[in-house]
Amino acid sequence: MATTHAPAHAVTDVRFEDIVEARRRIAGGVLVTPCVESVALSAITGAHIFCKLEFQQRAGSFKERGACNALLLLSAEERARGVIAASAGNHALALALHGKRLGIPVTVVMPMHAPLVKQRRCRELGARVLNYGDNIAEARSRADTLGADEHLTYINGFNDAAIVAGQGTIGLEILEQVPDLDAIVVPIGGAGLIAGIALATKEIAPRVRIVGVEPTRCASFAAAMAAGKPVRVSTIATLADGLAVPEVGARSFEIARTRVDECVAVDENAIALAILRLAELEKGVVEGAGAAPLAAFLAGKLDSLKGKRVALVLCGGNIDPLVFSRVIEQGLAVDGRLVKFSAVISDRPGGLADLAGTLAKCGASVQDILHERTFGEADVSTVTVQCVVEVRDRGHAEELFEALLARGVRITSRSDPVG
Repeated sequence: MATTHAPAHAVTDVRFEDIVEARRRIAGGVLVTPCVESVALSAITGAHIFCKLEFQQRAGSFKERGACNALLLLSAEERARGVIAASAGNHALALALHGKRLGIPVTVVMPMHAPLVKQRRCRELGARVLNYGDNIAEARSRADTLGADEHLTYINGFNDAAIVAGQGTIGLEILEQVPDLDAIVVPIGGAGLIAGIALATKEIAPRVRIVGVEPTRCASFAAAMAAGKPVRVSTIATLADGLAVPEVGARSFEIARTRVDECVAVDENAIALAILRLAELEKGVVEGAGAAPLAAFLAGKLDSLKGKRVALVLCGGNIDPLVFSRVIEQGLAVDGRLVKFSAVISDRPGGLADLAGTLAKCGASVQDILHERTFGEADVSTVTVQCVVEVRDRGHAEELFEALLARGVRITSRSDPVG
């Protein structure tokens, strides 16, 4: 296997002092991101919300902290040979950015279906990018083999001690930026982020609750907690692709298991709606992993935090533009603002115009409309039309359907969002 990097005091755990040192070490190389109060999100969640804007890092995610720290801890010989990692994107981007800055060759092995925007950006930053496997586990196997053959140092994106220490600097910053904090809500993938934040937070302010959020399609931390050790879980493609780690890191789990107060899971609809809310209310383009903390509130999973001062770690913003546009549409559907229906109308002249006029009179905006003659009604005097319309909310949609029924339009189907 490739050489696995670890700090000089190579211990199973990570010390609070390591996080303090990491903060000193990465100062100037990594941004101190704002943790801003959100009046809009506070209103819709019932909590006093502060957003830690890690998606504003130059590589687009919190991963810069750990990557920078790990690279700076390499020996001169290790720097000259270079490093390797398996990553779905954000860890790869962070290593590529700081590897270029520090003159350290970086190789990343990414799953075949890793987001194209992340693959392209890694190459632009000068990293050698190899695509292999259908998931991060298969990519890791290839990275181990290549690292051993080329004597590269492997840097684990969520289980390396230097990585965990680097991520923990977020906890130090949040506690300084938000006085009298009650809780921090953190996304969980491999558990390196929540391990670092929990360690830093519980050392300084043990009363602050640490809440983890993971996708229901890859709930590896919950499985580890149930088993008492990391276990591999089956995964399904998720909008929170950065959290799709089938097995949490052993070191990270040992740190987090006694410091995380609660862990909840969120479905795809909640994640899509959270991405939409952040775009609309905070003007931030945040990927699925970064939106997970807000998704937990929107899904009603964190009602216990209502009225509390809560920091949400918006960990990344590297979402493919095409995926982003599809997610926004899904979010609008989940929110009841994008409605699809089929209706039977008269096929005589003026039938479609009457339908369009009713939609316009109700204030609905037509996004798409399709006539279905061949496979529609047996009655040749009628035609089936499929419509996608934008409305204000669910109440507005009901008003629209009532108006259509009053005009004699027969609604044959209505679509509801599915997870």
